[in-house]
Amino acid sequence: MKKYTTPVACLLALLQVTSGFSPSGLQSKHIVTCPPSSSFAAYTNSNNNGCFSDKSLHCNVNNSRCSNSRLRMSDGSESSAVPAKQGFIAKMKSKIPTKSERKKLVPLAMMFFFILFNYTILRDTKDVLMVTAKGSGAEVIPFIKTYVNLPAAIGFTALYSKLCDRMEQKDVFYACTIPFLLFFVAFAFVIFPNVGSLHPHAFVDKIAVALPQGFGAPLAIVRNWSFALFYVMAEMWGSVVASLLFWSFANEVTTVDEAKKYYPLFGLGANVALIFSGQYVRFVSSLRANLPPGVDPWGMSIKYLMGAVAVSGGCLVSLFNYMQRKVMTDPECVDQEKQAAKKKKKKVKMGLRESAKFLVSSPYIRDLAMLVISYGMCINLVEVSWKSKLKAAYPDPNAYSAFMGNFSSATGTVTLVMMLLGRKIFRKFGWRNAAMVTPSMIGITGLAFYALTIFAPFFEPIAASLGTTPLMLAVVVGAAQNILSKSAKYSLFDPCKEMAYIPLDQESKTKGKAAVDVVGNPLGKSGGALIQQILIFGVGSLAAATPWLAGILGVLLFFWYKSVNSLAGQFEEAMEASGESA
Repeated sequence: MKKYTTPVACLLALLQVTSGFSPSGLQSKHIVTCPPSSSFAAYTNSNNNGCFSDKSLHCNVNNSRCSNSRLRMSDGSESSAVPAKQGFIAKMKSKIPTKSERKKLVPLAMMFFFILFNYTILRDTKDVLMVTAKGSGAEVIPFIKTYVNLPAAIGFTALYSKLCDRMEQKDVFYACTIPFLLFFVAFAFVIFPNVGSLHPHAFVDKIAVALPQGFGAPLAIVRNWSFALFYVMAEMWGSVVASLLFWSFANEVTTVDEAKKYYPLFGLGANVALIFSGQYVRFVSSLRANLPPGVDPWGMSIKYLMGAVAVSGGCLVSLFNYMQRKVMTDPECVDQEKQAAKKKKKKVKMGLRESAKFLVSSPYIRDLAMLVISYGMCINLVEVSWKSKLKAAYPDPNAYSAFMGNFSSATGTVTLVMMLLGRKIFRKFGWRNAAMVTPSMIGITGLAFYALTIFAPFFEPIAASLGTTPLMLAVVVGAAQNILSKSAKYSLFDPCKEMAYIPLDQESKTKGKAAVDVVGNPLGKSGGALIQQILIFGVGSLAAATPWLAGILGVLLFFWYKSVNSLAGQFEEAMEASGESA
């Protein structure tokens, strides 16, 4: 028997136990004693029946009690030398949210469902109203976004800033959401049935005679002022309720780790709403076939659609009220100390000018704004051209609405798939690469659509071989571009943007988010619309401006990529400063 007392001998002993290695090449029994000062002293509490004694580490090899494949640990339990792989069921269980997480995540997902259910109906309806109205068309959209929607967004931001200074955040939610719902009900049952007397068609016709033809689009806004108002309110629902109010509340009740795991999955339930709302719009459009003579089919459709918006909005407000009573007061769901600190913290009141200076001085907020503005400009440049072709293919309001219903359902289906991929993209590639997906998708599909439009004669034989026309081929390709771009936005762009707000202080979260989402989004769309207006006046038509639009799209994508890289570095630093993983 040979005894070793050096710490190195402990390593030799471990090799001897696990692989049969013998330091002296002997096959006889070897006992190795490690002094208490060695790194193996932690194993000196086992009983005498194990491989390790209670005073010093004795590895006894030449017996059946300590085999080459197993080690007996200090508590007498057996542990494999190689950790066992986690089974499939165990992996699935580890991905299921805990009870406290489910308590807040399920209502949040349902809130997002009802918000997007409404937004899909409103988005489809606003386009049908304005594009198919008397004396109107797709050319009027850039003017609405620039001269009506943008001023309304700036005005709301000032109002929202004052509301945040004077009211609690939960009361701000009610004060902003309920007026939207009341307006949509009033539009369906009071305003729309009386548009004949409310719209000044005769007055606008007199003015149109004295003005150049280029003023047709602005005059169409005046002519159909109630439709333009509906258009703005529908746009604001997406900016205010979906982007600002919901995500502000979600950021308040979730941590960054929870956001990484579950924000991409919020859209799973929400984009089921796209499918349901799209099919509901299509169902309502199909009811016109059974209407008796003398009944306005589009008026009936408006009532059914806005009735669904009102019911869905009621569910949204009820869920928010439930979360205020049951979730926000639960210490397992929300950190009560942080909530109390937020309430005690004195609010710094700033006017619109001071708020603008505060936001412009922050590189973080500027990069976030650039992301939102770039998306709005890029999607608007392609979308308006597509909608002009869509009107040519579907001039009837109900036919247009039915197509948009199918479009929304397809968007929801594709987004569901993208949501599942989004979680893996976040986990494997990180925030930076996830944020790069949306501009890449818009760039590839947008340039493909422009190529089809610019080189239309080249694609005529292809369209004929497919049994369709170049117009319908452009409509289908444009629809695919919008579907893929919007699915990338819902599944990756929005979660990336909302995660970036979490490490910010409360002042930047509320006023910064209001400026970025409520002003930045319409500013991006208005910027794209202004570019189109300039090109239309410069080259004569939207079709003639298509090559210029393609080039401008490429420039915007360059600045979008640049902002993503800049924000990614700041986001990682902010996460490190807050002690969370980026």
